Amino acid sequence: MSRKLLAQFRKLLPLLMLAVVGCSSNSGGRSLEQALAPDPQLEDGAVVFGRPVANQLSAELPQDFPKELPLYPGATLQQVVVPSGGAASSAGKLTRWQVRDGADNVSRFYQLQFQDGGWQLLAPATARTIAAQREDLLVTVTVLPSATDAVATSAATTSFTIEYSRIATTASTSESTISVNLGATADSTSNQPTKLPTVPASPITASPSPSPETSSQLFSDLDTVPPALRQAVMEVAQLGVLQLQPTGTKANDSSSLTAFEPGKFEPGKVVTRRDYARWLVAANNRLYRDRPAQQIRLGTEASQPIFQDVPRSDPDFAAIQGLAEAGIIPSPLAGQGSALFRPNDPLTREQMLLWKVPLDTRQALPAANVEAIKQTWGFQDANQIEPRASRAVLADFQNGDLAVIRRVFGYTTLFRPKKAVTRAEAAASLWYFGSQTEGVSAEQALTSSSP
Repeated sequence: MSRKLLAQFRKLLPLLMLAVVGCSSNSGGRSLEQALAPDPQLEDGAVVFGRPVANQLSAELPQDFPKELPLYPGATLQQVVVPSGGAASSAGKLTRWQVRDGADNVSRFYQLQFQDGGWQLLAPATARTIAAQREDLLVTVTVLPSATDAVATSAATTSFTIEYSRIATTASTSESTISVNLGATADSTSNQPTKLPTVPASPITASPSPSPETSSQLFSDLDTVPPALRQAVMEVAQLGVLQLQPTGTKANDSSSLTAFEPGKFEPGKVVTRRDYARWLVAANNRLYRDRPAQQIRLGTEASQPIFQDVPRSDPDFAAIQGLAEAGIIPSPLAGQGSALFRPNDPLTREQMLLWKVPLDTRQALPAANVEAIKQTWGFQDANQIEPRASRAVLADFQNGDLAVIRRVFGYTTLFRPKKAVTRAEAAASLWYFGSQTEGVSAEQALTSSSP
């Protein structure tokens, strides 16, 4: 640019600036200012390359939501479910989330998050369920399979739930309890435990003294079982069927889900598939010890292993093999299920029903569909129940107040089929075997075995 043109530009520059300032009072000026202004979303870091980074809320996050609980980046809060009984933090809450990402990514994120920062995994994480504890905070993350987004087919949408609760200590003149709400439901209208519906049960103090073979099963921490389940768990424990370790293993052996303190049941911890299989066979055979025709035959060393991850050398081979050979649990032998049993995975609610109900009905499970589950149980999440398990859930309804779901979970309109089962819930499910008209309870078995 020549010196002459540069001089003319310098003379015009003040006039141009006055024109811009003068236009700022009209719509054109405002548009110009807005166009030149920085994007507020970029200032907040809310959008990066078109994908959300900050967590969006379509529902209100509970005030007691733990700050130490990691949130998946970009996840949207969809729903908050508060159990009947109040909004106290110790009662626990379930939050439902959705994110534009794959289910595997969500699972890996929480598996990594719970490996440090003071967290302790309560069980080996699976592709769908991660349970962890930090001080008095209990958390269960359940990831649902990804679904293809209808708008952007190249992206996946994943739903997952975060359920959290606090371990609250309540002291009284008669007892001291630690209430861990991981699914057990107490009577919301009072502080009294929900009465076990069925065969009349006498107080625990009136139960016969345990025999030497069952004395080791009277754990020192059964007073920490949720009140609604305490009597059932104590009576099942007196049967001597709740071994926390397979026969022949040592404490903290890798064949068990979690480490435990000798003499303690730790009712709030999740139960493994191997533990429940062992308890299920032991409880069934103990309650029907005078009726061989109702007992489950154990697998033998001569049996060809059905599951690739449960060889003859596995300490729980006899129980797991026996359940599979009897057709009680899904297996390749029955033309269904996987060749892997996954013995150390947490047991889910739908799996517990699928294994336990056939030993109550002693007949083929009925055909079932989502509508039938909704019409009987009224479960809002009936469509999330695995089809095979739906048959057991429907059959369980026919057992009235003796149904496993009613006895263990109380009244609920959400089944949460993928939720891990606690040791207390698993033990309580074994308190009764049979139908409404014919069956046997742990209390009856204890009474009949007394001198």
